[in-house]
Amino acid sequence: MTKQNVAVSYAKPSFNLGSPMAVSNPSVFVQKPPVAPGGCITISRNKLLKNLEINGPQRINTWVDSMRASSPTHRPSTDLSSPTEDHYSSWMIHHPSALEMFDRIIETSKGKHIVMFLDYDGTLSPIVDDPDRAFMSDKMRATVKKLARYFPTAIVSGRCRDKVYSFVKLAGLYYAGSHGMDIKGPAKGSKYKKNDQAGILFQPASDYLPMINEVYNELVEKTSSTPGAMVENNRFCVSVHFRRVDEKKWSELAQQVRSVLKEYPKLRLTQGRKVLEIRPTIKWDKGKALEFLLESLGFANCSDVFPVYIGDDRTDEDAFKMLRDRGQGLGILVSKFPKDTSASYSLQEPSEVMNFLQRLVDWKRLSSYRGQARV
Repeated sequence: MTKQNVAVSYAKPSFNLGSPMAVSNPSVFVQKPPVAPGGCITISRNKLLKNLEINGPQRINTWVDSMRASSPTHRPSTDLSSPTEDHYSSWMIHHPSALEMFDRIIETSKGKHIVMFLDYDGTLSPIVDDPDRAFMSDKMRATVKKLARYFPTAIVSGRCRDKVYSFVKLAGLYYAGSHGMDIKGPAKGSKYKKNDQAGILFQPASDYLPMINEVYNELVEKTSSTPGAMVENNRFCVSVHFRRVDEKKWSELAQQVRSVLKEYPKLRLTQGRKVLEIRPTIKWDKGKALEFLLESLGFANCSDVFPVYIGDDRTDEDAFKMLRDRGQGLGILVSKFPKDTSASYSLQEPSEVMNFLQRLVDWKRLSSYRGQARV
């Protein structure tokens, strides 16, 4: 099929991303995005750990401090009398286990349509040194497949959408790659949709593709001298992984990345778990992707929807915050250690995520069986 770029206008345009929305097929429905202010993101100094300045007067050691803060290399003490353990206990009061609170979650969702949003790395698959080998288990895949039979399910990842699909290998799901900048729905429509619209393909950063490719090539060359550094082209963003880089080399790597990005004011830098993320400066993130997908499913202004977002990374906080701002659904953070988060509940690792998803499936099956038995 011939790729086309089309500009879509509406009676009341909600925002301007500065780029057309690319669709690969003119029959594909391009959904109106959710309301958001226009323009580019202003990087605030008060959010240093979230958005690192590229051209500002910031010293390189501040970058390294931020890298260290977002990617701890030492596990906290397990001594029960330690302040760290006390901190964890206090944190768990505010972010209890979603497994232990499962019944309460179900009670809160009663009478509403549950919609599932799942991060990939660290949520459906374990965090591994080699990002190309972040495979999900067959058991996890089977669980997600069963989940999607009962609930609309979307995979929301910083990875390239095609890469995530190659890991998950499940049709009938919604996939949002590149932190939500590349969204695609089922090609044949979904049984969950409240209309007969065709599958969606939404790419708000399509104009940035040449720039992203250029930066990717420059970063590959620039970081080649740093052992363990890996640059990944996620189509609408670039990831610089430093999980296998000696901590003593982090400063060197930060200087290399900064030397490239200072020439690209239309790109911004954020951080995840031992990864630097280079993205376009459009106002789009996993939270906006969540809203867009809810609208695509017909739940834009519904009070009977219950979105559940599960993720482990700092980039998932945009989705957690979006749910809190909406006053709907809940966020579940996957982490063994206390973190500042807008999520309401927690799970420790992918195995617990799988158990939680399986409990949802079992509950839905039982509810359906009881409903049929009453007829």
